[in-house]
Amino acid sequence: MTAGGVAPPRDLEALFDPRSVAVVGASDDPVKWGNWLARGALRGESRRAVHLVNHRGGEVLGRPALRSLRELADPAELVVIAVPPAAVEPTVEEAIAAGARAIVAITAGGAGEAALGARVREADVALLGPNCLGVFDATAGLELVPNPLPAGPIGLISQSGNLALELGLLAREAALGFSRFVSAGNQVDLEAADLIRALTVHDATELIALYTEDFRDGRAFAAAASAAVAAGKPVVLLGVEDTEAAARAVRSHTGALASDGRAIDAACRAAGIERVRTPHELIDLANGLLRARRVRGRRIAVLADGGGHGGIAAALAERAGLEVPRLSDALAARLREGLPPTAACANPVDLAGGGEQDIRSFDRAADALLGSGEVDAVLLTGYFGGYAEYVETLGRGERSVAEALAGAVARHERPVVAQTMYAAAPAADDLRRGGVPVYRSIERAVGVLARLAARAEATPRGVAALPAGEPACAGTGYADARALLAAGGVPFVAARTVTGPAGAVAAAAELGYPVVLKALGLLHKSDAGGVVVGLGDEAALTRAIADLQERLAPPAFSVERMAPVAAGVELLAGARWDERFGPVVAVGLGGVYTEILRDVAVALAPVDAAEAERLLGSLRAAPLLRGARGRPPVDVAAAARAVAALSEVAARHPELAELEVNPLLVTPDGALGLDARVVAA
Repeated sequence: MTAGGVAPPRDLEALFDPRSVAVVGASDDPVKWGNWLARGALRGESRRAVHLVNHRGGEVLGRPALRSLRELADPAELVVIAVPPAAVEPTVEEAIAAGARAIVAITAGGAGEAALGARVREADVALLGPNCLGVFDATAGLELVPNPLPAGPIGLISQSGNLALELGLLAREAALGFSRFVSAGNQVDLEAADLIRALTVHDATELIALYTEDFRDGRAFAAAASAAVAAGKPVVLLGVEDTEAAARAVRSHTGALASDGRAIDAACRAAGIERVRTPHELIDLANGLLRARRVRGRRIAVLADGGGHGGIAAALAERAGLEVPRLSDALAARLREGLPPTAACANPVDLAGGGEQDIRSFDRAADALLGSGEVDAVLLTGYFGGYAEYVETLGRGERSVAEALAGAVARHERPVVAQTMYAAAPAADDLRRGGVPVYRSIERAVGVLARLAARAEATPRGVAALPAGEPACAGTGYADARALLAAGGVPFVAARTVTGPAGAVAAAAELGYPVVLKALGLLHKSDAGGVVVGLGDEAALTRAIADLQERLAPPAFSVERMAPVAAGVELLAGARWDERFGPVVAVGLGGVYTEILRDVAVALAPVDAAEAERLLGSLRAAPLLRGARGRPPVDVAAAARAVAALSEVAARHPELAELEVNPLLVTPDGALGLDARVVAA
């Protein structure tokens, strides 16, 4: 696990733009990988030397074939391996000996993959894969992939070959493509973080897209993505969902384990990564991010050439959290000029056949809306692009409208997002070239516009570096947990640990009645009936101890001052070490309701008090903290300080798998931990 800092990019020039390439396993058989890769390599022969290697020698694709890399007169900077699994390791050794600086292993490496990764790192050679689809660089003319890919501004990293190919088809439909494509495979050496860093400094890459099933070092991945976002390159992640069925599919594919979904979401929020769930959603969002102007707010105008499209778009927009404000009378009057009497101009704006009468009514209306100051974006929806079906002159008019719309977008620095049933029309292509993303369906256009608005409002906090570790926790008992967290800054109600009735009575006298009695040595004390509250005198305390001794026989007890529970709200504050992302902090509604309501917000740890307060404010239970039904507001700032302190303790103690304060009582006067536990890793 890294400390969260951004490592410098590895030198991967030999992977993306080598001076020479050798394809090991090159074949004349058109259904073999060695054939596809050899053909792709030869398409770049004008830029680099290409060597075909087949253990039989002879000719492959009309070229002399070497029997092994040992026959090379000069080193091949990049070696691509498409051989049976048993031959992968010896071929890697041969490539290292032959002077390779980068290796692409198409074939799965089998049980020895970990050793393979260690071997190439020892030799200072970059290894992509094993079990990958290859590599593609449009600007370098490198096509070491089995299928043709469209060129464009997206840098794609994918652990799934088939998904990458589907994304290529979808990108082509959207008039987009790839600057680079890297099939990550099993990541025994080059991981997603390495590849993100390489794309961040690649001039031709404007947006980075990923599909990954295993982040390996998730914090390094998030830190690299955060640096890319800060450099002006959006990062879009298509990640595996955290369901049992999805995990089974991932394991069966590459042996990887999907990280917990909440940890992934927390990393995405910290780094400014946009997370999507489907290939369509990835390309749709990339389309918007690459083409649309920055959205300054949530107010949109819907511009339609039919009431049906306008009404559906407006309803979907409001459901997605966008605003469709009523336009001023002055703006509505300006829009109505030259339109049929049936036109609606309050918002949605329905041209009501105005396009047939004067095709330029589209760009006049859009220009007025964009320059009005009353809306932040325009959603164009309906038939635009289809007028060419009527007559050629309308088609030419549509293309002039598209040009004018692009000019209005640039002039007013506000975006237009378009939906049209004729998304493949020439006018739609003109819109795309002019910086207007185009979609075939209303819901996709609205969804992207809502994502763009939300992105403009978000301020990624970045990926916090992990603090220096501290000496391991002395123990994992209740008193140990309290002591560790209290030393880190989490306030607790006063307590004393005792072993029997006499000690309990003395402790209660010191603390003052009423007190709480807890049976120690139980993970979930409340569930076992091991917590007795409101003990008001010595007699009640003695009876409670006798009952707990008879039922649970605990090794010790904790006697604690009774906290003003009725005056506050019980929260949970906890942290755990995620296998991929390191320490993750969680806050939610606490006490006995934690498992029932599952109202939890998660972030990468450590967090500061400001971020902890944001997490608390994101809970569904947040109105309870602000005061509800006549109750006074509680001290949220004190709760945030306690959460931040707990997250810092968690980040300093990797030997602890879990830390938890539940409940953390928050009252108008502060915050107090009422219970604590830690679990060793």
